[in-house]
Amino acid sequence: MQILRRAYERFAVLVHELLKFGVVGALAFVVDFGGTNLLRFGVGLGPLTSKVLATVVAATLAYLGNRFWTFRHREQTGLAREYVLFFLLNGVGLLISLLVIGFVSYSLKLHDPLSYNIAQGIGLVLGTLFRFWSYKKWVFLAAPELPPIDDVKAAPGPLSTR
Repeated sequence: MQILRRAYERFAVLVHELLKFGVVGALAFVVDFGGTNLLRFGVGLGPLTSKVLATVVAATLAYLGNRFWTFRHREQTGLAREYVLFFLLNGVGLLISLLVIGFVSYSLKLHDPLSYNIAQGIGLVLGTLFRFWSYKKWVFLAAPELPPIDDVKAAPGPLSTR
Protein backbone atom coordinates (compact mmCIF):
# COMPACT_ATOMS: atom_id res chain seq x y z
CA MET A 1 0.00 0.00 0.00
CA GLN A 2 2.84 2.39 0.79
CA ILE A 3 4.36 1.69 -2.61
CA LEU A 4 1.14 2.84 -4.28
CA ARG A 5 0.98 5.91 -2.07
CA ARG A 6 4.56 6.88 -2.85
CA ALA A 7 3.96 6.31 -6.56
CA TYR A 8 0.83 8.47 -6.38
CA GLU A 9 2.64 11.25 -4.54
CA ARG A 10 5.44 11.14 -7.07
CA PHE A 11 3.12 11.38 -10.06
CA ALA A 12 0.24 13.36 -8.49
CA VAL A 13 1.03 16.59 -10.33
CA LEU A 14 1.25 14.79 -13.67
CA VAL A 15 -1.98 12.87 -12.98
CA HIS A 16 -3.84 16.05 -12.03
CA GLU A 17 -2.50 17.87 -15.08
CA LEU A 18 -3.54 15.00 -17.33
CA LEU A 19 -7.04 14.90 -15.84
CA LYS A 20 -7.55 18.66 -16.17
CA PHE A 21 -6.03 18.62 -19.66
CA GLY A 22 -8.53 15.88 -20.50
CA VAL A 23 -11.52 17.90 -19.25
CA VAL A 24 -10.43 20.99 -21.19
CA GLY A 25 -9.72 18.78 -24.18
CA ALA A 26 -13.16 17.17 -23.96
CA LEU A 27 -14.85 20.57 -24.08
CA ALA A 28 -12.63 21.68 -26.96
CA PHE A 29 -13.37 18.36 -28.68
CA VAL A 30 -17.11 19.05 -28.58
CA VAL A 31 -16.58 22.51 -30.06
CA ASP A 32 -14.08 21.23 -32.65
CA PHE A 33 -15.95 18.10 -33.79
CA GLY A 34 -19.40 19.64 -33.51
CA GLY A 35 -18.33 22.85 -35.21
CA THR A 36 -16.50 21.01 -37.98
CA ASN A 37 -19.50 18.81 -38.72
CA LEU A 38 -21.87 21.77 -38.61
CA LEU A 39 -19.70 23.76 -41.01
CA ARG A 40 -18.99 20.77 -43.28
CA PHE A 41 -22.39 19.11 -43.51
CA GLY A 42 -24.76 21.83 -42.26
CA VAL A 43 -23.32 24.90 -43.96
CA GLY A 44 -21.58 23.07 -46.81
CA LEU A 45 -18.03 24.39 -46.44
CA GLY A 46 -15.09 22.31 -47.66
CA PRO A 47 -13.55 19.61 -45.46
CA LEU A 48 -10.36 21.54 -44.67
CA THR A 49 -11.97 24.98 -44.28
CA SER A 50 -14.52 23.53 -41.85
CA LYS A 51 -11.75 21.99 -39.77
CA VAL A 52 -9.64 25.16 -39.68
CA LEU A 53 -12.50 27.44 -38.58
CA ALA A 54 -13.79 25.10 -35.87
CA THR A 55 -10.27 24.43 -34.61
CA VAL A 56 -9.50 28.14 -34.20
CA VAL A 57 -12.56 28.54 -31.95
CA ALA A 58 -11.81 25.33 -30.02
CA ALA A 59 -8.14 26.27 -29.61
CA THR A 60 -9.05 29.64 -28.13
CA LEU A 61 -11.26 27.95 -25.55
CA ALA A 62 -8.57 25.35 -24.89
CA TYR A 63 -5.94 28.04 -24.34
CA LEU A 64 -8.07 29.81 -21.76
CA GLY A 65 -8.91 26.54 -19.97
CA ASN A 66 -5.34 25.31 -19.94
CA ARG A 67 -3.77 28.64 -18.91
CA PHE A 68 -6.20 29.47 -16.13
CA TRP A 69 -6.99 25.96 -14.86
CA THR A 70 -4.82 23.04 -16.04
CA PHE A 71 -1.44 24.74 -15.90
CA ARG A 72 -2.22 27.71 -13.63
CA HIS A 73 0.43 26.57 -11.11
CA ARG A 74 3.16 26.78 -13.75
CA GLU A 75 5.30 29.79 -14.46
CA GLN A 76 3.55 32.52 -16.42
CA THR A 77 5.88 33.91 -19.05
CA GLY A 78 3.57 36.50 -20.48
CA LEU A 79 0.15 36.15 -22.05
CA ALA A 80 1.29 37.30 -25.50
CA ARG A 81 4.25 34.86 -25.60
CA GLU A 82 2.12 31.95 -24.40
CA TYR A 83 -0.74 32.77 -26.75
CA VAL A 84 1.51 32.96 -29.81
CA LEU A 85 3.34 29.73 -28.90
CA PHE A 86 0.07 28.00 -28.06
CA PHE A 87 -1.44 28.83 -31.44
CA LEU A 88 1.77 27.99 -33.28
CA LEU A 89 1.81 24.55 -31.66
CA ASN A 90 -1.93 24.19 -32.27
CA GLY A 91 -1.15 24.97 -35.90
CA VAL A 92 1.15 21.94 -35.98
CA GLY A 93 -1.58 19.84 -34.34
CA LEU A 94 -4.09 21.20 -36.88
CA LEU A 95 -1.70 20.39 -39.73
CA ILE A 96 -1.58 16.77 -38.52
CA SER A 97 -5.39 16.64 -38.62
CA LEU A 98 -5.54 18.33 -42.01
CA LEU A 99 -3.09 15.82 -43.47
CA VAL A 100 -5.27 12.92 -42.33
CA ILE A 101 -8.53 14.59 -43.47
CA GLY A 102 -6.97 15.64 -46.79
CA PHE A 103 -5.68 12.12 -47.39
CA VAL A 104 -9.10 10.59 -46.73
CA SER A 105 -11.06 13.26 -48.64
CA TYR A 106 -8.80 13.83 -51.65
CA SER A 107 -6.57 10.76 -52.02
CA LEU A 108 -9.07 8.09 -50.99
CA LYS A 109 -12.00 10.19 -52.30
CA LEU A 110 -14.18 9.32 -49.30
CA HIS A 111 -16.65 12.15 -48.69
CA ASP A 112 -19.22 10.54 -46.40
CA PRO A 113 -19.67 11.74 -42.80
CA LEU A 114 -18.39 8.47 -41.28
CA SER A 115 -15.09 8.55 -43.20
CA TYR A 116 -14.69 12.24 -42.47
CA ASN A 117 -15.24 11.75 -38.74
CA ILE A 118 -12.90 8.75 -38.57
CA ALA A 119 -10.23 10.88 -40.23
CA GLN A 120 -10.95 13.67 -37.74
CA GLY A 121 -10.61 11.20 -34.86
CA ILE A 122 -7.26 9.84 -36.03
CA GLY A 123 -5.93 13.36 -36.61
CA LEU A 124 -7.23 14.47 -33.23
CA VAL A 125 -5.47 11.66 -31.34
CA LEU A 126 -2.15 12.30 -33.09
CA GLY A 127 -2.46 16.07 -32.70
CA THR A 128 -3.44 15.79 -29.01
CA LEU A 129 -0.38 13.72 -28.19
CA PHE A 130 1.80 16.34 -29.84
CA ARG A 131 0.02 19.24 -28.13
CA PHE A 132 0.21 17.83 -24.59
CA TRP A 133 3.94 17.24 -24.92
CA SER A 134 4.63 20.59 -26.59
CA TYR A 135 2.50 22.70 -24.17
CA LYS A 136 4.42 21.34 -21.20
CA LYS A 137 7.76 21.83 -22.94
CA TRP A 138 7.34 25.31 -24.46
CA VAL A 139 4.14 27.09 -23.38
CA PHE A 140 3.25 26.34 -19.75
CA LEU A 141 6.69 26.06 -18.19
CA ALA A 142 7.39 24.40 -14.84
CA ALA A 143 7.47 26.80 -11.91
CA PRO A 144 11.00 27.49 -10.73
CA GLU A 145 12.00 25.48 -7.69
CA LEU A 146 12.79 27.40 -4.53
CA PRO A 147 16.23 26.78 -3.08
CA PRO A 148 16.24 24.65 0.09
CA ILE A 149 16.42 26.52 3.36
CA ASP A 150 19.81 26.10 4.97
CA ASP A 151 19.24 25.60 8.70
CA VAL A 152 22.69 26.99 9.53
CA LYS A 153 22.04 30.25 7.70
CA ALA A 154 18.47 30.65 8.92
CA ALA A 155 17.61 33.93 10.57
CA PRO A 156 18.00 33.77 14.34
CA GLY A 157 14.76 33.38 16.23
CA PRO A 158 13.74 34.84 19.58
CA LEU A 159 15.60 32.08 21.40
CA SER A 160 18.89 32.77 19.68
CA THR A 161 22.00 32.40 21.83
CA ARG A 162 24.14 35.02 20.09
